[in-house]
Amino acid sequence: MTLCIGLMSGTSADGMDACLVEITPDKVTMVDALCIDYPDEVSDFFKALAISETLSAELIMDADRLIAQYGVQAVVTLLEKNTLSSTDISLIGSHGHTLRHRPQPDGFSWQIGDPSWLAEYTGITCVADFRRRDIAAGGEGAPLVPAFHQVAMQAHQPCGVLNIGGIANLTLVNPDPNKTLGFDTGPGNALMDEYCKAMTGCSCDAEGSSAARGVVISDLLEEWLQHPYFSEEPPKSTGRELFNLKQLQIPEQYPADNVLATLAELTATSISSAIKRYAPELQDLYVCGGGLKNSHLMNRIRANLPQMNIQSTEAVGVHPDWMEAIAFAWLGWRTLNHLSGNLPAVTGAQGERILGGIYPASTGKNNQK
Repeated sequence: MTLCIGLMSGTSADGMDACLVEITPDKVTMVDALCIDYPDEVSDFFKALAISETLSAELIMDADRLIAQYGVQAVVTLLEKNTLSSTDISLIGSHGHTLRHRPQPDGFSWQIGDPSWLAEYTGITCVADFRRRDIAAGGEGAPLVPAFHQVAMQAHQPCGVLNIGGIANLTLVNPDPNKTLGFDTGPGNALMDEYCKAMTGCSCDAEGSSAARGVVISDLLEEWLQHPYFSEEPPKSTGRELFNLKQLQIPEQYPADNVLATLAELTATSISSAIKRYAPELQDLYVCGGGLKNSHLMNRIRANLPQMNIQSTEAVGVHPDWMEAIAFAWLGWRTLNHLSGNLPAVTGAQGERILGGIYPASTGKNNQK
């Protein structure tokens, strides 16, 4: 048995997730988890960085350090909560926070959250920068979590796993990993959250209550669904660079509830259309991520897929809040054991690759902050 920690800061930019995970060659078990919430000003800062057209080197390095500091805080808190020391942990698998993601051709992906800082100030070996090796091999570098879904959902294949974070991504798990399909379907919570923040000052539309009161603006929805991304074939991936309010240019005359209803329908329709297109016979869909807490959004997805059994991933033993952090602990474990971490059928890479870089622990933990 190996104890590992996974760190994840997603496109929702709401906090640093940390999971303590037991890993054996045959099993992955979550022991404990927590989230260090970002203050509103920090969350807004990271969201602005994602769509900024000009970034100074100093600003990037400040953000890189800040993400790492939140990672250190999450790890230290998790260790203290479980009465563990750094020597009890084999590795940290850190996704970091995506600053930029550009798909192929000529793709790149940049995650900030200095892994050297993490290794130095936790005293634990850190594995990070997972995406760029897949991109170097011709892949999208994303999504990477379908490789973990292949393992975690082994007893339930075939099935679908839908993660609704800032961006929504779908894995269609097949017993044959060469036939498993995974891709970003488009916006998840990001557009709804961004609009809600701009109009009300709230970070999200809690449970989708405002959207539920609204009426879908059909013309606007049809216009948005014409976005070229939705008709692209997998492998494909996307991010805030493509789906943000500036790109949508929402007319000001519409009531806020109606706009939120339309944004929710955009997410629900793009997800359900992708499933109907690539897995029309799918029976079981397991959902994770923050979007699961949006009752209105989930109702709209169920209405669009009435014949499908749609449940939380908790039904199969994986807590929906922690799927991605668990996955990056597992990906780090794979790397440290010289095992591949990507699914070429998902990312489009030329073959399986060992992902990420390894940043060894210091001999003595640096306690300075």
